[in-house]
Amino acid sequence: QVQLVESGGGLVQPGGSLRLSCAASGNIFSIYVMGWYRQAPGKQRELVATITRGGNTNYADSVKGRFTISRDNDKNTVALQMNSLKPEDTAVYYCNAIQVVTSPINSWGQGTQVTVSS
Repeated sequence: QVQLVESGGGLVQPGGSLRLSCAASGNIFSIYVMGWYRQAPGKQRELVATITRGGNTNYADSVKGRFTISRDNDKNTVALQMNSLKPEDTAVYYCNAIQVVTSPINSWGQGTQVTVSS
């Protein structure tokens, strides 16, 4: 299995930037895709961005042009650079990893709080 630990959350003013990082450990060689999801109070968890082992990326429309996901396969980390942050970006951000072994396995980190407020 895979263990995920997020870091980098915090409080930032609108228009500011944050960089989230996710460190993976365990059966890291089985990971096919990693990504970031977020969940605001009273809202459903939603996809923010994903990246495959080969570097293909996918972004939610709400963050395109502002967020960038990247992956360092050698260091087993995934980062989310968040620029031009808006109050509606406020949420708990969760790192996600999908392993493909005998069947897909979905792993989640504990989450890191991002608050965008003036």
